[in-house]
This record gives sequence, C-alpha cells and structure tokens, in this order.
Amino acid sequence: MKIISRVMALFVVALFTGCVATTGGGSAISPSSGQALSITTPATLSNVSSPLKVCMSTNGYAVEPAKNGVNPGKGHHHLIIDESIPRDLRQPVAKDDTHIHMGDGSKCKTINLTKGQHTIRALFAQGNHVPYNPPVTAGVTVTVVQVN
Repeated sequence: MKIISRVMALFVVALFTGCVATTGGGSAISPSSGQALSITTPATLSNVSSPLKVCMSTNGYAVEPAKNGVNPGKGHHHLIIDESIPRDLRQPVAKDDTHIHMGDGSKCKTINLTKGQHTIRALFAQGNHVPYNPPVTAGVTVTVVQVN
C-alpha cells in the first residue's frame, strides 16, 4: 500500500511539473509583456535629472501621427504630469503644461520637471486626441534630484 501511495505521489508531482512547464509557469516574462502600454524609460521609483527622456512601448496598438486620423488600434501618446487621467474619456485630452501631446507619432519625449517627486502617466489616444475606453495607460513615479 505504501508503494502505491508513493508511486501515485510521484505521478502527481510529475504531472504537475509537466503542466507548469507546458503553460510557461515560472518562466521569466518581461515587465512590459502583456501590457497594452508601458513606460520603458525611466524606471519607476528612480532618481533622475531634468530634462528627462520618457519613452513608451505599445503591445497590440500601432503608434502613428495624429494627422492620420482615427484608425482602429492606432493612435499616439500623451504624457500627463502629476495629474490623473481625464474622467471623461469621450473628450480630447487637454493641451497644457501638464498634458503633453505627442501627436507627431513619436515614442519618446524629453520633458522638464522641477526637483522633487513626480508622477508621469502615459495615455494612448486616437488621432482626434480622444483616449481609448477603457483607457490604455501606464505610469511611473520618479524623483528629480538635479535640474540641468
């Protein structure tokens, strides 16, 4: 009876190990994989200098200039500094000192920040500057320690 129990236990362990290997459990996955939008630079909670280069990456969305219009699955980036994403996602993103448009289709933008802690949020929007709903967004918090 003990031998059968041990054989069954080994069988279950072998079966579980095979399932984990097949599904990819325990494998290394990059932080941005599976996310529709990620900020690749700077890293969250990092100490940075200003001006600061902010870069984004998309997964499942194509980046294009705003002048190309509204095209499904395509759009451009906006950076929102020290504010939440807009409440009404049916309206175009504001354009001011804390809402930076990247309508040229770029994936990186150099911004100036004051010393101290800042939250940078990327928001992906269609050619008419109206965000996707649900929002395609990512954020990082950084501390500016030096202003050049």
